[in-house]
Amino acid sequence: MATTSTTHHRTSAKEAAAGGLTIFAAVMLFISGILGFCRGLMAALEDDVFLTTRDYVFQFDLTTWGWIHMLIGAIAVAVSLGLFVAMTWARVCGIALASLLIIANFLSIPYYPFWSMTLIALNAFIIWALCVVRRDTLV
Repeated sequence: MATTSTTHHRTSAKEAAAGGLTIFAAVMLFISGILGFCRGLMAALEDDVFLTTRDYVFQFDLTTWGWIHMLIGAIAVAVSLGLFVAMTWARVCGIALASLLIIANFLSIPYYPFWSMTLIALNAFIIWALCVVRRDTLV
């Protein structure tokens, strides 16, 4: 009887940890999506906000770049809502979106270096939180 209680306690702890990491990822993806959308809106509406550098390998029109960030940010918010209800498709999409956000922020380092690096780290934590949870520990 002690073994069953111990096993049940371990299973409950694993489920709680999995749920906590999924909620963490959902909140962080929601925040990242909102921030990405706002950043894209700033780029689309007023290009003067961003630092322009010469001789950068990746040359972008900031208005187009802003629309891309707004689209990815809006999708990230929608996927985070799926994570709040523990949908498996949302975990897969969350990992894919966080990866896209890392790439998008890497390409924007010359325009906003500190902010881009901060969002890269935030999205790396999202990927970690979504990947560390095993499928069998989800409800």
